[in-house]
Amino acid sequence: MSEGMIRAVDKMGRVVIPKEYRKQLGIENEVDSFEIKCEGDKLILKKHQPYCVFCNQIGPSVKIAGHDVCINCIDRLNEAREQLK
Repeated sequence: MSEGMIRAVDKMGRVVIPKEYRKQLGIENEVDSFEIKCEGDKLILKKHQPYCVFCNQIGPSVKIAGHDVCINCIDRLNEAREQLK
């Protein structure tokens, strides 16, 4: 008994996520990324939500040295920099 769509794994180890699921989850090609983990015999894909490395807030952020930093923390860092002057 199948619980969903069947997709083959290609020779590079890739599996195509069906368009219906991408649309349902708001996944944009070449924009979104996934967190991948294994639980028993299941492979879990979760749409990655960037979170601030300082406050863990999920939402708009910019990459600084490979880490996501939210606008609020950028403002706080700028304030701290001004105190050093």
